[in-house]
Amino acid sequence: MGVESDPGVAGAISKAGGLEIQDAGKKESRVLRVYRGNAHEGAFVDHEVDLSPGMVVLDAIHQIQNEQASDLACRWNCKAGKCGSCSAEVNGNPRLMCMTRIQDLPEGPIHVAPLKAFPIVKDLVTDVSWNYEQNKKIKPFTPGIMTAEEQAKGEFKMLQMDVDRVQEFRKCIECFLCQDVCHVLRTHQKHDDFAGPRFMVRHASLDMHPKDGADRVKDVWKEGGIGMCNITKCCTEVCPEHIKITDNAIIPLKERVVADRFDPLAKIGLALRGGKRKANALPMAE
Repeated sequence: MGVESDPGVAGAISKAGGLEIQDAGKKESRVLRVYRGNAHEGAFVDHEVDLSPGMVVLDAIHQIQNEQASDLACRWNCKAGKCGSCSAEVNGNPRLMCMTRIQDLPEGPIHVAPLKAFPIVKDLVTDVSWNYEQNKKIKPFTPGIMTAEEQAKGEFKMLQMDVDRVQEFRKCIECFLCQDVCHVLRTHQKHDDFAGPRFMVRHASLDMHPKDGADRVKDVWKEGGIGMCNITKCCTEVCPEHIKITDNAIIPLKERVVADRFDPLAKIGLALRGGKRKANALPMAE
């Protein structure tokens, strides 16, 4: 057996013998600069982790927990990009740690921080309970009046395009990345005035449902604070489910608010229709 094919001596080959030194046992590694602390104080701490093919940031966090810092706190559940639990900021960008491959990140230390828009509990865990309080403020689905045909059959009738419109909004996994990247919440901390893009999506899923009979425009304007959004589309960019939050939810809701509150011709049309809006009057973005 030649020395070049023997892994046992690969690390002992000398450059003096005409061959370069090889170290078969050395693993590739990266440094994760992870936030450690609570709402009152904290700092970033460097942890070096050994890499493996296809490794994601959550894998690295688990390795740190297993080998270096067992008290490192992070939230996770499915590790498949469907539960939304492992949200964090990776190199300053809101991401799901389980869906962020280390090989796709630029060289240098990888900064891992908790979501900025919400209070820190410990390390990478934040208190996102504010979001659930916002959800409680939204009127639940309120069935409208059935047509004579629907009453005869005992069921609502919907067009496929109406089903498709509201179905997109149901893909939300409540990772709250859109909430975290929204500058109204993240930078200006206007939690008392703006419900955030996730709940604009929920408002849209109900307001655009052709069989929902509740008037939600006032809620979107007053409780939701939709006027504070300036449609930068940053929420759409970070959505792991690729929901077109801005184009298909926020902009149509804004147009309904404007027509309802500020457009005199639209008000006349609404009055002629007996106060009933045309469901799904706006096309969906491709």
